[in-house]
Order: sequence, then structure tokens, then C-alpha cells
Amino acid sequence: MVSSGSSNVVIIGASFAGLPIAHTLLKEVPSARIILINPTPTFYFAIAAPRILAKPHSFAPVQYLVPIAAAFERYPSDRFDFIQDVATSIDVQAKIVTTDGGASIAFDYLVIASGSTTASTIASDSTPIPFKPSNRDNMQHLIHDAQQTIISAKNIVIAGAGPIGVELAGEIAEAAQESNRPVSITLISATERVLPMLKETGSTAAERLLSGKQIKIRTSRRVNKAIPAKETKMWDIILDNGEVIKTDLYIPTTGVLPNNSFIPQEFLDTKGWVKVDKQLRVQGLRAQTLPIFAAGDITNNSMRLSFKAEEQATVVAANIKREILGHGKPHTYDQGNSVLMLVPVGASGGTGQLFGCTPWSPLVRMIKGKDFFISKAPSYVNPK
Repeated sequence: MVSSGSSNVVIIGASFAGLPIAHTLLKEVPSARIILINPTPTFYFAIAAPRILAKPHSFAPVQYLVPIAAAFERYPSDRFDFIQDVATSIDVQAKIVTTDGGASIAFDYLVIASGSTTASTIASDSTPIPFKPSNRDNMQHLIHDAQQTIISAKNIVIAGAGPIGVELAGEIAEAAQESNRPVSITLISATERVLPMLKETGSTAAERLLSGKQIKIRTSRRVNKAIPAKETKMWDIILDNGEVIKTDLYIPTTGVLPNNSFIPQEFLDTKGWVKVDKQLRVQGLRAQTLPIFAAGDITNNSMRLSFKAEEQATVVAANIKREILGHGKPHTYDQGNSVLMLVPVGASGGTGQLFGCTPWSPLVRMIKGKDFFISKAPSYVNPK
């Protein structure tokens, strides 16, 4: 039962953005009642996906699939509800979110933090390789099947030489070397160097580390088609120059897809991301101020990184708090243009960019390479 004077804040997505918003409002706004909607009962720590998928024994499932509801047991039961379901529509005028299970949930404020997924995570023509949540309660099954598929492959083509592609290639090669298992890995980059968002010294360092693990690198080449042959369980990878590469396993790591199927079209840009202003308020077609905010990957801010989602969460929580309590200054978000990135190439080292400099490989190993921040996963779900 909602008490008089309380405000229903519905958050769609227990994500890197949605979770901290829920906790902040529960702690700082006594009159806020939070309803958190998520398709799964656990939070997938996707930062560690390359190691989770390539090295099954590195982490236990409970380390990367963290229960959500238990993290909110410290709050009064009349102030928090966790609904495991899929949001299917938003009625802006009636202020109602509808779910696949048939629930109609009223809101005073709405936060869209549904995030993104990848083509490989939701693949239907092959074994999914889940770099992101699938938006279904099947993550442990997907991860297990992907692990077994990667381990059994003798030839692997990875398309995309961004952070995920480089990290995955390094992890698979290292795992194969440690188990004395022969595997041929080809990393295909559409750009003239891997990790093109980094300074050239960072790219050069990555290429050196990848080559040291016997990974073949094809730059300035694009995959035009990837055709699975079910009879032979092989792939024909057709490059933009007409070359055909045959492989056991094809893993695309390029691009992300917005989880937007339930979002009104008027809120989306031409690529399907939610349009927001500097306060991260959702922008519709009409000139009206909506009690709807968005944060994280789903927004049209281009830097889709976990720490950027956390920064956006701080802004959204502060602005909703301000509106409910009726005082305070509006907070704004500017993603900036500085690249802050650490990219392990296996557990032994890596590259990246920190404050305009390329970090030493041992530093990347110490900071991220040792455990991909898996020890921090519980704090994202249940911050102190």
C-alpha cells in the first residue's frame, strides 16, 4: 500500500544505472517508493564477460550472476518492490508501465535504464555468446553453452577489434595455451588498427600482445557475410575483398543494440536510442516536461561504458530527488571526450588509455587483468 504523499518511482532495468538510482532514492528520499522491473533475478557482471566466457573455471556463477532482490531487503517492504518481468509498453498520458505478465504499474516518475544487448548475445542461427544480458531468465544456460562452444572450437574468427574483441581474443588464446589445446584465432578489424579509439601507442601495444599469443590480426577488412553451414557445423566468413575464411566458430563483437521494444517511438532517435537532455530527462515530440528520465546504455549518449552509466545514475537520482523534495539545483550530465579505458590481453598484461597516456602493461594487469573487477560485482548490486 502506498502511503499518502509518497511518489512511485518505477525503474525499468536493474542495470549499472538502474541499481544505483534505486539505492540512492531509497536512502535519500523517504517519500519515494521504488518499483524495480527486470527480466532476470540476477545482475550479470558483463565487464568480466571475456574471461567468464573463455575461462569457465576462473569464477563461480554466483560471482557474476548476483541476486538482486536480496540487496534491497534492508529497506522497508512498503518502500520497495522487485518485479521480475519484461516491460512491454509505456502509456505516457496515463503514467502506466505494462509488463509481459500482465501487470499495470503506475508511476509518478519513470526511469528507463534498460541498457543494450549485442547481436551475439541474442543470436538465433548459432550458439549465443552473451557479452550482455539477454533480457530473459536464461543467462546461466547461455553462459555455460557459450563456454563449451568456445572450448571445443579449433578455429575461431572474432569480428571487431574494439575492447571486447581484443579482450576475448587474448583470453581464449591464453586459456588454450594453459591447457595445451591447439586453437587458431583470427581477429578482424574494419579499421586500420585495433582499438582505434585509443592513441596509436595503445593500439600498437595491443597488436604486439595479441601477436605474442599467436593471434592473427586482419586490419582494414570488414565481414560482409557470415554464413553458417549446419551440415558441417562450420562457418563461411566472407570479407569485403571477397576472401572466404572457413572456421568452427564465428563471434561478432561489433555494435550494440538498444533494449527499446517497449519504448514509445517518439522518444527514440533514428538509431533507436532514447533522446535525453542535459538533465537526462527524456525528450518527446511535444514541448512538454515529462517525469521520465533515462540513464546508461539506452540513452543517445555515445559513451556506453559502465562508469558512464554510474555517472548518469547520479544525475538522474539527484534530479528526481530535487523534484520530489521541491528544492535543490538541477544536475546535468556531460560525457566529455576523454578516453579512460583499460584493455587486458589475457591475465598477463594489456593496454588502454588513462588521462591521455598509454598505461604500462603490468599496470593493466594489476588493476583489471587479475580479475576483471569481479570482486567489485556485489557492490554494484548492494553498495555500502
